[in-house]
Amino acid sequence: MNHILIFFSIILFSGKNCYASKTPPAYPAILIFGDLTVDTGNNNFIRTALKSDHFPYGQEFPSCTATGRFSNGLLVPDLLASSFGIKEFVPPYLDPSLSVDELRTGVSFASAGSGVDDLTTLTSGAIPVSVQLGYFKSYKEVLVNAVREEEANKIINGAFVMIAAGANDMIFNFYDTPARRFLFNITGYHDFLLEKQESLVKELYDLGCRILAVSGMAPLRCIPFQITVKHSKGRKCLKHEITETEMYNSKLKKLSQTLPASLPGRRITYLDNYNPVMDMIKNPQNYGLVETNKGCC
Repeated sequence: MNHILIFFSIILFSGKNCYASKTPPAYPAILIFGDLTVDTGNNNFIRTALKSDHFPYGQEFPSCTATGRFSNGLLVPDLLASSFGIKEFVPPYLDPSLSVDELRTGVSFASAGSGVDDLTTLTSGAIPVSVQLGYFKSYKEVLVNAVREEEANKIINGAFVMIAAGANDMIFNFYDTPARRFLFNITGYHDFLLEKQESLVKELYDLGCRILAVSGMAPLRCIPFQITVKHSKGRKCLKHEITETEMYNSKLKKLSQTLPASLPGRRITYLDNYNPVMDMIKNPQNYGLVETNKGCC
């Protein structure tokens, strides 16, 4: 599934590879918040069972090693950073060996198993998005000390900020367990998550971020793991929950369009992961894929 998200992000953002051409970077830094799809290794440094620092991960990473990315190779943040001309890889914020140059050009605060609902991480031990925001505040302080306040503010104002979260909240708290179904119906839980997303965007804005992208959910019930859990006959996508994901994405897209009116000088982009992923599931041959409804391992 990571291959699919990576492909779409590159199609969406990159006209040419700025990093390779050595042209000036499109943004001074890249800052990432979210879950497994954008965690470049933070879970390596916390106590959690959700780790990818071992085989078979990383087999196609440039160093051919598992780095903590939940992928056989690069992740969306790495490919975007390269396309924007910022740097080749986006390091995890919790890596204690980070240089000043790495900090000033951006990091990922994301954590596999995370969500915007704090309940999502109670059993996984992952870093909730609310804590990732706290890490960003600490990051900003470190940046100010390293390059002084004026330069730090300039970097953060111009940074490309991506938020990719929400899928785990739905899977862990609503579909696979009834944790939130005792309090919300599907519409109510969608609204709860959207309030969390809105609050996150506003807090990032207050901290100086002006260029933000919020990622919609992929078709959750087409994920091989979910098909297996629900014992889908013929290993097909679960239709009613597909419709519910479309409902959520529609609301998130509308939020991304209305929020800027209350946040002067900002740019907020909605990233559509749903339709490209669905097209790849339905027409895998068009993308060089063979299997889309079974897990790789």
